[in-house]
Amino acid sequence: MADVARLAGVSIATVSRALRDVPGVGESTRRRVREVADQLSYVVSPEASSLSRRETGRVAVVMPRMDVWFYSMMLGGLERGLRAEGMDVLVYQVPGPAERGAFVRDLPARRKVDAVVLAALPLSPEQRDRLDLLGVPLVIAGGAARGLPHVDVDDRAMARLAVEHLLDAGHRDIAMVRTSDTDDTTWDADLLRVAGFRDALAARGVPERSDLLVTEPWAVDAGSRALDRLVALPQPPTAVFAYSDELATALSMGALRRGLRIPEDLSVIGIDGHPTAAVMGLSTVDQQVELQAATAAEITVRLLRGEGGERSVRVPHVLVTRGSVGPPAAR
Repeated sequence: MADVARLAGVSIATVSRALRDVPGVGESTRRRVREVADQLSYVVSPEASSLSRRETGRVAVVMPRMDVWFYSMMLGGLERGLRAEGMDVLVYQVPGPAERGAFVRDLPARRKVDAVVLAALPLSPEQRDRLDLLGVPLVIAGGAARGLPHVDVDDRAMARLAVEHLLDAGHRDIAMVRTSDTDDTTWDADLLRVAGFRDALAARGVPERSDLLVTEPWAVDAGSRALDRLVALPQPPTAVFAYSDELATALSMGALRRGLRIPEDLSVIGIDGHPTAAVMGLSTVDQQVELQAATAAEITVRLLRGEGGERSVRVPHVLVTRGSVGPPAAR
């Protein structure tokens, strides 16, 4: 396989995908790989193939962390769906680049699972290529990557919908609060939600104020710290769009401690569908995490059984309006 890859000018993982007819390889590349394989009289070793297909009854679920609502909900849904089909789940928590690199380096050598589900996990193309060497199905839950089977939501559209709801209420000074990861990892969902925030403002002709896009290091009090920065501005916002319901909740609690009324003094909306948002009466855009997880589990099972069906699913989002959004107070 290494010889085929070298002569075809591609990676070993691309050779593996091309010869197994799995998605993620262009047709011209697939033809070139097959031609080189034919020239070299390359054949798959029956013994090695048999070993790689040995069923373990286990699926690996890999995620950055488990102590955040989104990931715990995703894990719970995946585990329920896979267990219902008689499969055990191995959970790998890889919070930073070093842990992700070690996991990707070691797992193909172990071959302990029949499939791998990556739960909203940022991986480089090289790391995904390395996982392809497992020769087992890879499924993305809560994101998408290079033609792999996946379940995702439209993060950009969710953000746009949330900000449009604030605009419809009459707000023009709208802030967005987000967090940054401590290891400087870039998250696709974050980039897309910022883009959706800007899309909504631009579509209504509302100038974007750079001082109203606030980023705080991730922690449970990040929303409250962001509020402290916003209220100190010469022209504070009348409404805030929070990247997540957890941020929206912390921000709202900080507002209440300051004597600010919601929504009379400040309107707030988040994204997630977190149960705390319901308790706090916060408007949100529900991304239906449980449905994402159940769908990813279903796709994984179908791939293991060699069954057909949809392999790329976009789960719809739902605007949930509560009492945290109202018209801006007169200034």
